[in-house]
Amino acid sequence: MSSNLTRSLLASSAAGLALSLLSLLPAQAHGGADHAVLGGALHPLMGLDHLLLLVGVGLGVAQLGRSVLVSALAGALVGGLVGGFGGSLPGAELLAALGVAALGAALFIGLRGGKGMSAVSLITAAAVGLHAMLHGLESSGTGSWWVGALLGSAAVVGSSAWIAQRLDRRKALSAAALLACAGGLLAIAPL
Repeated sequence: MSSNLTRSLLASSAAGLALSLLSLLPAQAHGGADHAVLGGALHPLMGLDHLLLLVGVGLGVAQLGRSVLVSALAGALVGGLVGGFGGSLPGAELLAALGVAALGAALFIGLRGGKGMSAVSLITAAAVGLHAMLHGLESSGTGSWWVGALLGSAAVVGSSAWIAQRLDRRKALSAAALLACAGGLLAIAPL
């Protein structure tokens, strides 16, 4: 086995182990009581599912175009309103993790040149909408919390997109595949 392949396998294994260990921790993002701007800004960083979703949106924006961002914003607006008015879904936390996996899979297909751009947009809107619904359910509806959440989310998506622009197609495909696997791991972690 070549040394590059060995290093790559070791790095992948270490990343997988770290993700597995992180997924055992309770997601702190859902259920916080801090409703100030700082609480909203930190919120997307405190739950692994939120963070991975935003990284996926950044990857999609950088590699597939701004329509991914438009879909994410539309999903966030609709989901936040639904949650803010008390709307919910059974098993929403599981669906949120599966949304990360679905986004990763859709990005993978879209990056491989599949004709799945409309699927990427739809899945992005649905996954972000579901997460925003959870935000809406737990927030007090204060404008300062939402401004903070928007700023924190924009920072993660923007920095992810900046990094993802520098990836070649093969590395972007690998990132999408890792995202899909990470979402699947998050979905089964509570089991």
